[in-house]
Amino acid sequence: MKCAEMIESETPKVSAVAQANNEVRLPMGILGFEQIKDYVLLVNPEEEPFAWLQVKANASLAFVVVDPFLVMPNYQPDIPEADVEFLGLRNTSDALLLNIVTIHGPHRATINLKGPIVINRHTHIGKQIIIANAVDYSVQHPLPVAGSIE
Repeated sequence: MKCAEMIESETPKVSAVAQANNEVRLPMGILGFEQIKDYVLLVNPEEEPFAWLQVKANASLAFVVVDPFLVMPNYQPDIPEADVEFLGLRNTSDALLLNIVTIHGPHRATINLKGPIVINRHTHIGKQIIIANAVDYSVQHPLPVAGSIE
């Protein structure tokens, strides 16, 4: 299994100027990686809809992330008010939601819908949260994988 632990990656090379616009600070870290606070969100058009949440201090470490609404259009995460306040979100358009993808092998991948990473689009401050309606979602929601046969 890769990615709920971090995966060592061949992430796309991005200029320092582009990285500055995509820097994300997670003051609480990510579950299991609380000590890591600074990331860069990298998007490679050839890998969309997936992106990389790369550790700023170590470009070889990154999480694969995806917009949850592309996987589950009816996803309705209930973000606790304390997290809304912590992130300074005034309306839903202020929030960017990304969910961590776990790659279990060549034919199986899942997405964590219980613990999205919510980022304020204006401040670039984010937090991995446990949604209030987590009981409605899975930490291992299956992703369709090209070439898988079931």
